[in-house]
Amino acid sequence: MRPRILLLGGTEAGVRKAAECGLDVVNIEKPALFEPAARAYCVQTHLVDYQDIGLVTALARTLHAHRPFRRVVSQTEAGPLVAGHLTTVLGLTGTGVATARLLHDKAALRALLNERGIGPVAFRVGGSQSMLRAFAERHGALVVKPTMGSGSLGVRKVHTPEQVPEAWAWLDAFGVGEFMVEELLTGTEISVESFSVAGHHTVLAISRKDNGGGVVALGHVLPAPLSAGCAAEVEDMVRRMLDAVGLVDGPAHTELILTAEGPRVVESHPRCAGGRIGELVELVYGFDVERLTYQLVLPGGVPALDPVTRGAAAVRFLTPSPGRVRAVEGLAAARQAEGVVRAEVGVDPGGQVEPLRWSEDRSGLVVARAEDVATAEWRARRAAALIRIHTEPLPAEPTTTMHDLLAAADEVLDPFGASAS
Repeated sequence: MRPRILLLGGTEAGVRKAAECGLDVVNIEKPALFEPAARAYCVQTHLVDYQDIGLVTALARTLHAHRPFRRVVSQTEAGPLVAGHLTTVLGLTGTGVATARLLHDKAALRALLNERGIGPVAFRVGGSQSMLRAFAERHGALVVKPTMGSGSLGVRKVHTPEQVPEAWAWLDAFGVGEFMVEELLTGTEISVESFSVAGHHTVLAISRKDNGGGVVALGHVLPAPLSAGCAAEVEDMVRRMLDAVGLVDGPAHTELILTAEGPRVVESHPRCAGGRIGELVELVYGFDVERLTYQLVLPGGVPALDPVTRGAAAVRFLTPSPGRVRAVEGLAAARQAEGVVRAEVGVDPGGQVEPLRWSEDRSGLVVARAEDVATAEWRARRAAALIRIHTEPLPAEPTTTMHDLLAAADEVLDPFGASAS
C-alpha cells in the first residue's frame, strides 16, 4: 500500500507533487480556499476549517484509526501549528506541537534565542502605550508587531520616542491588542531556506530581500551577494536556532537581518517559503523543497542535498497606488521580456488595489532569471515596470482592522485561543 499522509491546505500543485511521489493524500482544506482541481490527486478530500482544533482533531483521529497516516504536513501559513498539534496527538514522526509553537509564537522564539545567546535582541511583550513609550525611551528606534502571524501583518517601525503616540493610535485602530516590541535592527534583510533530515540541517539557499524601507517585501533575489564569511556565520546561526527549537526534519524558512553586530533572527517557520522564493530556489539550485518534504515519507527518503548554483533569479512584486482599477496594461510585454519566467497580475479592471498593509495586498509579480544576480534583479524590475495598473482613488479609504484582513484570508492567528474562547 502507498504511504498515506494528511495534508492541511493542499493546493492543486502541492497535492499533485505528493501524488507524483507515490503518496496517498488525504486533504483537509478550508471550503473558501479549496481548489477543485486538487481533488483529482487525493484519495480523500474533507472541506472543513482545519483551524477548528476540536473538529480537525476528532476528524484526524477517526481517519488515522481507519487507515494510519505516516505524517501530517502543511505548507500554508496558517497550517504548521495545527499540523504540529496533530503530529503529537497521533504520535507520528515529524515536527510536533512543542517545536511548532516555538516557531509560531515570535515572543517565545525570541525569549529562547536570548536565553541561548543566539543573536540576542532586546524585546518586551505587552499591550499598553506606557510600555511602548518606556521601551522607546530606553532603546530609541523599535519595531512593534503581533506575537503571532506572518506576511508582515501588523508590523510597524517606530524611529523615535516622539512617534509613540502615532504608533499607539495605529495599533489601537488596527486592533492589534497584545503586541511585542523589539529594538529596531538595521541592515540587509535575508531569507534562509533549509531542509533537515534526522537533525542534520542543510542550508539550501540564502536570498536578499528588498523592503524599500517599509516592512512588506517588494522583491527577493537569489543567491544573496554575501561574502563566504558572512554566509558561514548566517548558516551557523540558522543551524543553532533550529537545534534550539528542536526541529528534526523538514523545511524551514528563516528571516534574518545582517546587523553591524552580526546576523539576527527575525522569525522562522517550519514550512516552505512564500513570496515565490521556492520558485527561485528551484530555478537556481534545482531543489523543489515542497517535493522534498513529501519524499521524507518514502522508504528511500530524501536524496543527497548538495546545493550548486546555476545562475541567479529574482522576483519583483507589483504595488500600484491604492484605488479602483481602471485598466491593466503591459502584461503580455512583460511575459515576453528577456529572462522572464513568470508574470502575473492579481487584479482586474473594476477591482480594488488595497493599501500595502501585508503581503496579501500585493497585486502581482514578475520572476526573472539570468547568469548573475545584478542582471536577474534588473530584468525582474524592468519587466515589472512594463506592467501598468492604472487606479483611481476611492472616495474614502475604509477603516480596516487586522481582524478584517485575517477574516478575508479565512485565517486566525491563534487557533487554540480561538477555539478556547
